[in-house]
Amino acid sequence: MSTVIAPADTIRLDGRWRRALGSLALAWAALLLLFRRDVAHLLDIWWNSTTYSHCLFVPPILAWLVWQRRAELLQLTPQSWWPGVLPVAMGGALWLVGDAAAVALFRHAGLVTMLAGAVVALLGPNVARGLAFPLGYMAFLVPFGDFLEAPLQAVTVRQTMTLLHLLGVPAAVDGVLITIPNGYFEVAEACSGTKFVIAMAAYGVLVANVCYVRWRRRLAFLAMAMVVPVLANGVRAAGTIYAAHLTSVEAATGFDHIVYGWVFFALVMAAVMAIGWRWFDRDPDAPWFDPAALQGPVGHRAGLPVATALVLGTALLFAGWAAAIQARSAPLPPRVALPQVPGWRQVAADGGPAWSPAYPGADRTLLGRYADARGRTVDLAIAVYVNQHEGKELVGFGQGAIRENDRWVRVQDLAPIAGGAGVRMTAPGPVERQTFTWYRLGGVTTGSARRVKLETLRTKLLGGSPLAVAVLVSAHGGPESRAAAEDFVAAAGPIDRLADRIAGTAR
Repeated sequence: MSTVIAPADTIRLDGRWRRALGSLALAWAALLLLFRRDVAHLLDIWWNSTTYSHCLFVPPILAWLVWQRRAELLQLTPQSWWPGVLPVAMGGALWLVGDAAAVALFRHAGLVTMLAGAVVALLGPNVARGLAFPLGYMAFLVPFGDFLEAPLQAVTVRQTMTLLHLLGVPAAVDGVLITIPNGYFEVAEACSGTKFVIAMAAYGVLVANVCYVRWRRRLAFLAMAMVVPVLANGVRAAGTIYAAHLTSVEAATGFDHIVYGWVFFALVMAAVMAIGWRWFDRDPDAPWFDPAALQGPVGHRAGLPVATALVLGTALLFAGWAAAIQARSAPLPPRVALPQVPGWRQVAADGGPAWSPAYPGADRTLLGRYADARGRTVDLAIAVYVNQHEGKELVGFGQGAIRENDRWVRVQDLAPIAGGAGVRMTAPGPVERQTFTWYRLGGVTTGSARRVKLETLRTKLLGGSPLAVAVLVSAHGGPESRAAAEDFVAAAGPIDRLADRIAGTAR
């Protein structure tokens, strides 16, 4: 038996709907104002990051999704529901974790969860079920997917090399660098196809909901939307290098920069739609949901003013907790100097390729060059933080051994030295470096960025010194540079003691 939905233009907002939407607008405005720093950060990422520029289209898409459901929604009764405060509290807790650990992803996801939770609390479970897809689609307001860059880089390199060999191009690969007789190419993070996979995920989920009814077809279309951009990006990269092989590097890369971007994405999106078109099975005039199935009684109701106050009070609780945490800091030692290392002497940093790490928010930074009796040189860099917060982090995007848009390029990760994360990098010349990084905080020494975030969270929420130190040892040259770095680290002593002496916490 089919469900008959009254035309949208015959249904009007009653007083209950107007009051509920007014309270929701007030709650959203208050949340956006309270967490305005995160709102500004989101907008900055959407506008300036090519990887997440598709997020600019998500708010109008959400508005369109709600508008399409207006006839069904207006046949429901909004009822404020105090258990709806639970997702607001979950979002607040997630935001607090992100703020304490300096993980923007968690802060952004927490804010979006609080906004969605306000809808559940103020409009009730029946309306929330009718808005299930738009509320879920709000997840694409959050910039996420950076973790895909490294694996997609590796996939792109493998695809490219396979295609180049099939085309008869004499190519060699070293990490993410592909060399042909004409020159060499870097398969950088921006060339990994991550931006297109992330954007196609948002696009694929939307099309799967709007154009399909059967779940098998939805899942098949979404899988295709994920795979096609990866394959297409490998073809694009191989095509660019093949064109350079036939002409010149300048001509090929110039054409690639013109095509690469939204033009390439539009072509891939059109291809995906063309493939999936014949299996569309949703009637464009079909209702989005059955309002008759969402008319059940609602228990645990709350007055609209009470529910609004609970939503805002919950958000204020977590914002105040974060403010109290951020007020803590550690004293900085009056004198911070590079250590004396047995068998190594400090020398002027002249000659050899210039290098320095990026820790723009550090309270103290030290950089010096050491040489041993065999003439080997090693650079030691130390960054000290008395506390961490947004924009002042031990681990963050575009900082560390390689700066954002640096002349140095990551070639490959290396086996660790004494637990320190290693990276081999190159710069024009070409010249090479091997750099190893350790982090010291909360009594823990690690080379893992994830462990840093966890320790930062632990010390902020459970107490402990907020002092944090980064130690980097870098040696330039070929494979022999690793031996120089290993000998220097052995002579300098345990990294945890070295970091503690610099930070003034050694006992």
